[in-house]
Amino acid sequence: MLAIYTAHIHRGVGDLGDYQPEPFEESDLKRRRKNMSKHRLPHIVADLDGLVAGYAYVVPFRKRPAYRYTLKHSIYIHPDFQHAGIGRALLPALIESCAAAGYLQMIGYIDSTNVASLRLHESCGFHQVGLLPSVGFKFGRWMDSVMMQRALGLGNQAVPAESKAAFVDC
Repeated sequence: MLAIYTAHIHRGVGDLGDYQPEPFEESDLKRRRKNMSKHRLPHIVADLDGLVAGYAYVVPFRKRPAYRYTLKHSIYIHPDFQHAGIGRALLPALIESCAAAGYLQMIGYIDSTNVASLRLHESCGFHQVGLLPSVGFKFGRWMDSVMMQRALGLGNQAVPAESKAAFVDC
């Protein structure tokens, strides 16, 4: 996973800059995974004959309690397996896992030039809800970020279980 992430930093069109001030270490990745596990956030890995072909995970969209049912996701595919269906396997599995855990919305930020990722997200029920022009600078050019969103389960038609008491008729 560290090699995949590093490849995206140096060659990909993801949401990272062209460099990180300090190298990303295996311990950084382990710390991230431990934090996701502690908060019971899905982290899915695509394994092809013992090789990590890609991975997908979620983090809270925002830290404030009002946003606790919304997640932001990321998908990273090994450069040798891009356009081989790995993302098409990972994204639906991530969606299903998050919905089963009771989350109601999923957000993704995608580079506007990454047509394959935009199409994948559309095919999985995501809709463009925003465009952030010139928010990233990478490889000598400004990048636009497309914000996409998808409801999980009943989405905003559901009242989260712990909040139902607030809506009881008095």
